[in-house]
Amino acid sequence: MLHYRVLGKGDPLVILHGLFGSSDNWQSQAKIFAEFYTVYLVDLRNHGHSFWSEEHSYVLMAKDLWDLTEELNLKNIILLGHSMGAKVAMTFAQQYPTILKKLILVDMGIKQYPMHHQHILAGIKSLNLSEYASRGEAERVLEVHLENPGVRQFLLKNLYWKTKGELAWRMNVPILEKKMGEILSAIPKQVVLTTTIFIRGELSNYILDEDIPDIENVFPDSEFETILGAGHWVHAEAQEEFIHVVLGFCLR
Repeated sequence: MLHYRVLGKGDPLVILHGLFGSSDNWQSQAKIFAEFYTVYLVDLRNHGHSFWSEEHSYVLMAKDLWDLTEELNLKNIILLGHSMGAKVAMTFAQQYPTILKKLILVDMGIKQYPMHHQHILAGIKSLNLSEYASRGEAERVLEVHLENPGVRQFLLKNLYWKTKGELAWRMNVPILEKKMGEILSAIPKQVVLTTTIFIRGELSNYILDEDIPDIENVFPDSEFETILGAGHWVHAEAQEEFIHVVLGFCLR
């Protein structure tokens, strides 16, 4: 079963992280949402504290989540997903719509995306974890490939001490690289009638204006919100505005 953590009380709000992420990335937002909901922060397969698998597809990740909701007996769920997690949420809404109340999809469209993680993978693969005595040493090597300090810190959150003096990744890097084509693939054009909001960053190119008609064909009961000054990590780059938009949508 997927690893998860729970905060707060009330109706369920389930949060799914993006590629190379984990539930840890959403703790500060979850603490605020927990004033209104029972928040379930989930680690998807091959990420965080959840199990590793040779397979990694949206159908399988949606089924993983379904198994978790069955185990926890969750109903009337508000499901929030960012990036890859948003496509898991879309697939879940197509496969298991009856237990959903609302859907929040953060900076991800329905289309296939071109390969664009090469620099991140190059940075990850440049690290020989057996050589480093600290995360700081790993970051200095990573800096050669990744100029953005925020992206470096995001990735370094995946490092943990496997044994004394031995760092390891919490994400299954070889499988994620192998399955990158599936991760970037389009979702099926099966219509979702769940009330949905798409939240995009003004500075991100994941949801373009010309993508919106195709999205509305699949999600006819949807609305769009653009958060000014934010990029792909909308929830971290403009947290206050993001939380305002999410709660405004959820509580009405």
